[in-house]
Amino acid sequence: MRCISCHKLSWSTFCSSCKIKLLKPSIIKRQVGSVEVYSFFKYQNIEDLLLTKHTPQGFIIYKALAKMTFRPFIQNFISNDSREIYIIGVDEVVKNGYSHVALLTHQMRYQNVNIIHSKLIAKNRVKYAGKTLEFRLSNPREFIYSGVSNIEAILVDDIITTGLTLQEAKEVLEQNGVVVLFALTLADAKA
Repeated sequence: MRCISCHKLSWSTFCSSCKIKLLKPSIIKRQVGSVEVYSFFKYQNIEDLLLTKHTPQGFIIYKALAKMTFRPFIQNFISNDSREIYIIGVDEVVKNGYSHVALLTHQMRYQNVNIIHSKLIAKNRVKYAGKTLEFRLSNPREFIYSGVSNIEAILVDDIITTGLTLQEAKEVLEQNGVVVLFALTLADAKA
């Protein structure tokens, strides 16, 4: 196998050198409305990797990135907080054989952590990529939540741009008895 980034021989998706030099996460905190959002990377630093999200190669890349970021994050979080936590992915819809958001949430499986897959789904399937803020505001996602209530949860998505999707998701979850502690994303497009 070869490192996806530098193409050197490697036992894993990314070699140890690339993990240190190119893919060392640094937490970025951003407040968007009432949602506190933590991201691991600046979008421009891993843009090429993120753009593979609906390709066969994207399955491998997203899984590797989640293992390097989301898994250690939740292990550290739970070691400092023993309550039961739920993980809810934003719009975990399968496209081209997998859901890239589900790959992120799946890596957060740990003690006292419950993953709620595909329970926060958008009725509106419009694409936001490259669209203006006005377009996003006039075309909300219209989320439907069908999971359990009276829980505390971490909201997970791959990228935060304007934060409107996460704000709308949080509002829908709170209307359904879910306390959203914060949101966690792989990359922040505004950082």
